[in-house]
Amino acid sequence: MIEKAKALERGFCMQVYGIDVIIRIVTHFIFIYLAFWSLKSLRLEMLFTPQNTTQIRMVLALLSIGMGYLSSTFFLELMVLGKNLFIVGF
Repeated sequence: MIEKAKALERGFCMQVYGIDVIIRIVTHFIFIYLAFWSLKSLRLEMLFTPQNTTQIRMVLALLSIGMGYLSSTFFLELMVLGKNLFIVGF
């Protein structure tokens, strides 16, 4: 009986971790897309020679991945801190 309860508890924890992972992946992709969308408005291609457009696009993609990951991590950390604040009952 106790083993069955522990197995159910582990299954519930795995479901919670699975949902957490899905939320983290989705938010990372959303923030990377938002960073790419906002960096495209800068029109960095005009600052460089026309021969380097592929390299500029690569830099733009890498910058958007870095900025999106950092902003997504910040957003997720704020969510965790808010959740912990309400759990403690401040």
